[in-house]
Amino acid sequence: MTSTAPDQLDTPAARGDRPRIALTTGDPAGIGPELLARLLTELAADDGHDVVVFTTPDEFDRGFAHAGAAADRAAVDRAGHVSVVDTGLDLTDVPVAEASEAGGRWALDHLELALAAHARGEVDALVFAPLNKSSLHLAGMAEQDEMRWFENRLEVAGTVTELNAMAGLWTSRVTSHVAHRDAPDLITASSVLAATRLLHDALVGTGVVAPRLAVCALNPHGGENGSFGREEIDEIAPGVALAREAGIDAGGPFPADTLFLRARDGQFDGVVTMYHDQGQIAMKMIGFEGGVTIEGGLPLPVCTPAHGTAFDRVGTGTAALASTRNAYDLARSLAVAAASRG
Repeated sequence: MTSTAPDQLDTPAARGDRPRIALTTGDPAGIGPELLARLLTELAADDGHDVVVFTTPDEFDRGFAHAGAAADRAAVDRAGHVSVVDTGLDLTDVPVAEASEAGGRWALDHLELALAAHARGEVDALVFAPLNKSSLHLAGMAEQDEMRWFENRLEVAGTVTELNAMAGLWTSRVTSHVAHRDAPDLITASSVLAATRLLHDALVGTGVVAPRLAVCALNPHGGENGSFGREEIDEIAPGVALAREAGIDAGGPFPADTLFLRARDGQFDGVVTMYHDQGQIAMKMIGFEGGVTIEGGLPLPVCTPAHGTAFDRVGTGTAALASTRNAYDLARSLAVAAASRG
């Protein structure tokens, strides 16, 4: 393990074709530091890539203390492909196991440093441990969620949305962190097309040659031909038609209460959902541990575990690593695929 300053990492030309993945601990008041320590212990044995950790010595110490016997700091220290960037921030004012302005500011500052490293060509992808939206908003984040924060920081002009991946099934969302009463007004043929295209392209990027996609209805029973709402007729079906015209294998709208049974059984590679809980409840019932959230539509792969900061588990050494490890592996695969496309 090497230590370096935030602006002294190698550029791609200096490191060859090896993917370089940036890591941050998300909200340091949660289980992020422990997850980082445990993840680095596993990654220490695999030197086919480079890992860059944006942290501080105090946060690093906190993570290994919380992980206990589940982490091997000596193995991480010996790993030549792991670099730790000391961000120089002060952890003293960040409380443990609770939302705070200090925790939110810490999380955002570390994400800013990772994005700056990407802008300089020093990292190829980003993985962050869970964030706490209350902390982020206390710290002054004006956007509704981190997805929109990334969108604004990176000045993305196209469509962005959160994707979720679990057990061979991916989902995208037409609407995400908005009030349920506002979601129907945001569902248009163009927004359905955009969410469908983004899911299709993301799956292709992971090696699925011809993704099979299904699009959810919004209303019960798919609206029953307009009896329970016209969104399916006026917006969702036209959006699906536009996707098919663009060469995407998409079907629907299908009633959401039975669609996920078909998807679970392997009939589809991805499902386009109309609002946050329509997909999240189903995916987490299929298998809560192991899920990954992908910030889709950004100029670099950005992945995070699909669970939260778990304040109730901080310091107990019981944080489940599966989602974080899957997030790392997926970010690495996406970075390699992007590099191969030039």
